[in-house]
Amino acid sequence: MTENYALATTLSAIDPLPTGFHVVPDASVRLLPGNLWWGGTPSRVLRLTPAGSRLWQQLEAGPVTSRAAGVLARRLTDAGLAHPRPPRPETRPNLTVVIPIRDRAAMLARCLDALGEDYPVVVIDDGSDDPVSLAAVADRPGVTLIRHDRNRGPAAARNTALRRVRTELIAFLDSDCVPEPDWIDSLAGHFADPVVAAVAPRIVTLPTGKHAHRCGLDLGERPARVQPQGAVAYVPTAALLVRRGAVLDVGWDGEAFDPDLRVGEDVDLVWRLHEAGWRVRYDPAVRVAHEEPAALPRLLARRFRYGTSAAPLAHLHPGSVPPLIVHPWAVLTVFGLLARRPSLALAGAIGSAATVAVPLDRAGVPADLALGATASGIHRTAIETGRYATQFAAPLVLAAALPGGRRRWGRRLAVAALLLATGLRDGAGRRPLRTAAHRLADDVAYGAGVYTGCVRHRTWQPLRPKFVRPRMRGN
Repeated sequence: MTENYALATTLSAIDPLPTGFHVVPDASVRLLPGNLWWGGTPSRVLRLTPAGSRLWQQLEAGPVTSRAAGVLARRLTDAGLAHPRPPRPETRPNLTVVIPIRDRAAMLARCLDALGEDYPVVVIDDGSDDPVSLAAVADRPGVTLIRHDRNRGPAAARNTALRRVRTELIAFLDSDCVPEPDWIDSLAGHFADPVVAAVAPRIVTLPTGKHAHRCGLDLGERPARVQPQGAVAYVPTAALLVRRGAVLDVGWDGEAFDPDLRVGEDVDLVWRLHEAGWRVRYDPAVRVAHEEPAALPRLLARRFRYGTSAAPLAHLHPGSVPPLIVHPWAVLTVFGLLARRPSLALAGAIGSAATVAVPLDRAGVPADLALGATASGIHRTAIETGRYATQFAAPLVLAAALPGGRRRWGRRLAVAALLLATGLRDGAGRRPLRTAAHRLADDVAYGAGVYTGCVRHRTWQPLRPKFVRPRMRGN
C-alpha cells in the first residue's frame, strides 16, 4: 500500500537521473502531511523517509546534484509521480532528420521549409508515382534523397534510413507535419539521460483555415513516461526523436521496424523499447503541427486503418492492448445507474468505497480526498465504458435503448449521455454537438477497424475488457 524508500539499500540497484536535471511533480500528485505522495497513473501512495524528504527539498530548490538525489528522482519519474526537465544541450546534437514519403511533394516542401538547414535530412521516396516532382523539392542543401522502386511501407522506409544514417540520434518526421523552429533542440536534452531511447513532442492539428478536426495523434497536455496501460501508452513516429543504437538493439538484422506492419509499426517499436528496459518520454511542452484530412470521410478512413493495427499488436505484445481497464465495483455502479436499479448502484458504490476509499484512509489520505477518489473513479469508468460501447457495441446499445415507447426515455437519455460524454467534453465551448458527432463517428470507425483486424488475425483479444482489483500500487 505504501512505500518507505531506504535509499542506502537501493543506490547500487538504480541508475540515477543525471545531474543537471530538474524534477517536477505530476499534475495529479497531492503532497500530503507526513511526507505522503498520492497520485500518478495508475494511482499509488508513497511515503518518503526523512532522508528522502530532505532530498526532495533539494530537488524542489534546484537540479539533481548528487547520486542520492538522482536515485530518488529516478524512482519518482519511473513511477509517474514526477517528470524530468532536462538541461538544454550546450551544443547541437549529432542528429539526422528522416522523412519517409510517397508523393505529396507540396507537403514535403512545407516540411523542409519548417526544418531549415540546421540538421541533415534524409528523404525516403517510398515508390512515388511522380518521383520527378519529389526529387525537385528535395534538391536543396543538406537533403539526401533515397528512392524505393516500389512502395514497401513506412516501416521499410524508416529501416532503409537506419541503414544509411550514422548519427547518434534520429528525428523521424512525417511529411504532413510542420515542427516548431526549436523542436529538436528542446527534445534532445532528454538524451543526456543514458536510459532514454526516445522522446516525442505533442502533435496538434495544423491550422489550415478549414474546419479543424481534433488530431487523432494528440496525446494531451501532460508529460508522461510512455508504457503500455500507462497515462500515455504509446507515441507515434509522426514526430519522434530516437537513440539510433537503442532502436537497433531491439530490432533484428539491422531492422528496427517490423516491415510486415503497415500500421502500428511505431507502437510496436515503442513497446519493444519499454520491454527492453529503455525509457520513452512524452514531452508536450514541445509541439509539432500535423495536417488532418479536411474531409470527414478521409479522416474516418484513417481512423479505420489505425484500428486494424490492434490485432497484430495483440499478437506481438499479449496483454498490452486492452480496450478498457475497469474495476468491477465501479462497473456495477454505472450499470445500476443506467438500468435504473438503485440497489445495484448502491452496492457498487459501497464496494468501490471499500476497495478504494478505505485503503487510502488507512494509508494516511484524508477521508474526504479518499471518498473523492472513489467518486472520480466511478465517473471515469462511466466515461471509458461509454467510449468502449461507442467503439465496439454502439448498434447493440442503441437497439437495447430504443424500444419501449415513452417509458424508455430515461434510459435513452442515459445511453445518449454515455455515448456522447467524451465528445461533449472535448467540444465544450466550441460547437459541442458537432464535436460530439465527429467524435462518435471517429470512435465507430476505429472500432470497425479493430473488428476487421480481429477477423483477419483470428483473435478477439483487442475487444476484451480488462477487469482489475482497485489497489494503490508501488514500484
